[in-house]
This record gives sequence, structure tokens and C-alpha cells, in this order.
Amino acid sequence: MNTAVAEPSRAFALPLPDTNPAPPLVMRLARDFGAAWVDETTVAAWSAGGGDRVVLLAGDPVRFPEGQDVAAVLPELMKSFPSRFQIAVVPRDHEDAVARRYGSQRWPTLLFFRDGQYVTAIAGMQDWDVYLSGVAAALAMPPSRAPTIGIPVVSKTGAASDSGCH
Repeated sequence: MNTAVAEPSRAFALPLPDTNPAPPLVMRLARDFGAAWVDETTVAAWSAGGGDRVVLLAGDPVRFPEGQDVAAVLPELMKSFPSRFQIAVVPRDHEDAVARRYGSQRWPTLLFFRDGQYVTAIAGMQDWDVYLSGVAAALAMPPSRAPTIGIPVVSKTGAASDSGCH
């Protein structure tokens, strides 16, 4: 009796899983427009690399298809603001952690940084004029505190308090 198992037919084999960390238009940003790949452990170091920097959180392409629209618009924004900012993208599996770190609660989102400090965010897909004015404003505004949960409590002396609110 032959106990060898026949190799399954290729016609019925499942396709290999997609190992790309992001949908095609996000992958295109890295491949064709020099976007860096960052995650929750590297985004701070990348954003501290100097100058203005923008991180795209595209979101799940099925739940948030407009994330792909933002990925398509981002190179056009780079052309409208030549040499003004560098871009990074986040692999889908790490977007939630980066979003939590910077208080983003909507997909897609563009996070703006300057010299390692959070500046602002533009959430959702926008009309072209809104993007132009929003990016111009982001590139002109000073750094600010990311809108995260956990606002520090400050006493009358200005020192942060770990003892609660009383």
C-alpha cells in the first residue's frame, strides 16, 4: 500500500497570503514618493529627523476607502508644497497604536510633526482647497500637544501631580 500523499492540485490551492503591509496606493507612496515606513516604536525618532513631516494613517481600506483617496492626493500635496515636508506611512497592523499615541480617532488622518514635535492633524478626505489651506496652516503653526487622553494635572506651583485631582 502506498502511503505517500499526493501533492494537492494547484488549481485548488489557496493563494499565498498578501505580505504587503498596506494597500497598493499606500505601498506606492513608499515605492514612488520616498515615504518611510514607521510604527509606534519608530514614529517619534523618524519625526525628530528635522523639519516638517507628515504621517498617513490610511485605515482599513474596506471600512475607510477614502484612505486610499488620501494616499492618492498626498503626492499632489507634496507637489503643491515642494520640499516642505517628508512623508511616512504606517503598516495597517500598527495604525491603531500610532493613532492612540497621537490622539487620532478618525481614519484617514494626516499627522503633522515639526522637529519631532506634534503640530496638528487633518482627518478625513477633504476637498482640494481645504487640503491646500489646511496643509499651509499646519506648516505655519507652532508645535502643540497631541490630543491624547490623560491631560496632566498641574498644581499651583506648576509641578505635575501624581496624587489625583484632590
